[in-house]
Amino acid sequence: MMTFILFIVALAGLLIVMRRESGAMSAIGVMAVTGLLSLIFASGWLALLLFIGAAVTAAAGLPGFRKSWLTPRVFAMFKKVAPKVSETEKIALEAGTVGWDGEIFTGRPDWHNLLINRYTGLTEEEQAFVDNQCTQAISMCNTWDVAVERADLPEELWAFLKKEGFFGMIIPKEYGGLGFSAKAQSAVLQKLASNETLMVSVGVPNSLGPGELLVKYGSEEQKQHYLPRLADGREIPCFGLTGPRAGSDATSIPDTGIVCKQEVDGKEVVGIRLNFEKRWITLAPIATVVGLAFRMFDPDGLLGDTEDYGITCALIPRDTKGMEIGRRHCPIGSPFLNGPIKGKDVFIPLDYIIGGIEMAGEGWRMLVECLSVGRCITLPSGAAGASASAVGTAGGFTRIRRQFNTPVADMEGVQEPLARIAAKTYISQTAVNHTANMIDKGEKPAVPSAILKYHLTEFQRGVLTDAMDVHGGKTVTLGPRNYLGIGYSGAAVSITVEGANIMTRSLMIFGQGAIRCHPYVLRELAAKDNDDINAFDDAFFGHAGLIFGNAARAFTQALSLGRADVPFDSSSRKYAQAVARFSAAFGLCSDAAMTTLGSELKMRELISARLGDMLSNLYLASMVLKNWHETQPVDGEKEVMEYSLSLLLHRTENALDEFLQNLPNRAVALVLRGVTLPLGRRWGSPHDDLARKLARAISTDTPIRNKLIASVWHTSGEGSVENPVARYNDLLKDYDKAEQLYRKATKAYAKGELPMTALHPEERFEAALEAGVYTQEEADFMRQYETVVLEMLTVDDFPFDAFARNKETVIDHNPA
Repeated sequence: MMTFILFIVALAGLLIVMRRESGAMSAIGVMAVTGLLSLIFASGWLALLLFIGAAVTAAAGLPGFRKSWLTPRVFAMFKKVAPKVSETEKIALEAGTVGWDGEIFTGRPDWHNLLINRYTGLTEEEQAFVDNQCTQAISMCNTWDVAVERADLPEELWAFLKKEGFFGMIIPKEYGGLGFSAKAQSAVLQKLASNETLMVSVGVPNSLGPGELLVKYGSEEQKQHYLPRLADGREIPCFGLTGPRAGSDATSIPDTGIVCKQEVDGKEVVGIRLNFEKRWITLAPIATVVGLAFRMFDPDGLLGDTEDYGITCALIPRDTKGMEIGRRHCPIGSPFLNGPIKGKDVFIPLDYIIGGIEMAGEGWRMLVECLSVGRCITLPSGAAGASASAVGTAGGFTRIRRQFNTPVADMEGVQEPLARIAAKTYISQTAVNHTANMIDKGEKPAVPSAILKYHLTEFQRGVLTDAMDVHGGKTVTLGPRNYLGIGYSGAAVSITVEGANIMTRSLMIFGQGAIRCHPYVLRELAAKDNDDINAFDDAFFGHAGLIFGNAARAFTQALSLGRADVPFDSSSRKYAQAVARFSAAFGLCSDAAMTTLGSELKMRELISARLGDMLSNLYLASMVLKNWHETQPVDGEKEVMEYSLSLLLHRTENALDEFLQNLPNRAVALVLRGVTLPLGRRWGSPHDDLARKLARAISTDTPIRNKLIASVWHTSGEGSVENPVARYNDLLKDYDKAEQLYRKATKAYAKGELPMTALHPEERFEAALEAGVYTQEEADFMRQYETVVLEMLTVDDFPFDAFARNKETVIDHNPA
């Protein structure tokens, strides 16, 4: 019995030491003391085992011993198996900063580092712009009119956008721009997101492109010339990166710029001769200045000894000789302005290079540094805004749409997708708002930008699919009254651009994070490159301590022993503790994958994808927790928070389970399962009770519905375009009264008090008035209410030949 007790004491002591990463000396002390006690009071075999463990730990863990025999051997092996990092990968890894994503990799996230930067909201100037100019802009366009009738924004809207500085949000005020924060840019795009063409037209000039590149890297002369003109819309920019041969793999662009001499105005000038073909370039059809990425070569040494400069970025005026521009692609869903650009033997002077000749070859670094910020803002904000609009319309429609004498919002089959819509919108809003706040605090979140781009656009696709499902026939019939169908079709665009989602998930999120965010991997690789054995010793054995620490934390917290101390209230504490637990499991599994697969991990994309899913869901859950901690919750928000976190933790555990099922080294996978899931899976899908509460909350006039739709256009009276969200809001305000009167008439009809032919609601209301079931006031109220309901349920129809571009091909199927 004493032997068993001492064994448990030794095991508990070692787990505590490992959890705290207290180092080899502490572990040796635990084993030596318990070994001595065992020798005196219990089994000599246990004492021998513990003394051997202490000796091995001393030999391998104490720097004075290990550096003489172990470190050189490990270093030599590491040099052979460590993945080779290319120069372009190094640039991408060095771009951006590491923040909360790095904390998740440690397995022991310090919540103070997340909560120290509170979300501060917008300035008065920024909020006024969102409330006024953005509301005015979105109220000037109907989705059908923009996408089908015009295939463009109205002329007066273009003029308004230029006049009010929408294209200069990222341009500093000293150059005539608005100088908005990242939070304000996000808020603007969320407000405009109910019309994709408008959101894209405003978002792209304020994201990766000439404006941002000039602000960060342009020469002062370039800034003085272009930035004021970009800010007030005299210049419309586009940026040519992708082409027929280079999409997500932007480094493979085959477009060339050859340094050469050419006679210009009678003088011989050194410049660059460009040959390029670009596709899918937003705003290209109307752009007045083209930002162009190309591969620059100097074969004749006109600039120096460098022959291959690499990717370079330049600004080219639209009227430059040899450039073909103006044709359009037709993006699926909403045909925003997007098209190809071609150039053959286009000669430009050297000072067209952004930043001048000193920035030749710096294009890839410029692009990835800008992308780490821009990708956090434009598409994620658009996704959050589109999802919030779906809350407004799907919630409202399902409450007023009655089948089987009841609102469809009260049917559980409809409540399930409504709950998903609410939760994914809440997650999206918290993630994009708090990540934008990090940017304003000085971070350049490279890995979170990939997380937000992938997951929020996937959430958008899921939300719009659910919204289409609950609307039924209302939104599968296109026309001016259909506020959802075109956006639903266009969701595929967000999935594809700025790094296709498949590639982002399988290659970028974990592939970049594993090296960039890991506490030790980058240091180990640097030590290898520098052949610094002492630096390697510190990094590698620190890494080993982290592995043991994460194993101990993952195991004990999975057993609910020694739960993490987290600074959250009773409503959210268990979720934060689960994030800490899965953070340890994620860190352990990451190291296991890198150790067992080595350089092969690059090619095992599904393994990388599942690790990326764990990291992403933990990051998103952390943003939800931060939002709950910092903001004042409204009635009903607690349930949305709980559903959202349950969903994210379920997804995290599912990704962990799939990783363990597919890790090639089955022995390691079995051990990992015993450590990380010793009691099996514990996070199921969110409970049906929560789903019912969420569905009710967004389909009635509640504080949480109003909070979720506050970021989008939800008011009426502005502009000439009807706002469906505002119409539904008005109906929901009167719903309780209307529902009582619906039931009153239905009950009277069932009793035979009303004519059996009174099948239409309007007929039934008149019959109820005549029978004395309704008062005059009640009848008047229901007539007006049902008129608006019928309008919101109505779909469009068109002349037979309306959709034929060539009227001569129309067939008369019913000749006289």
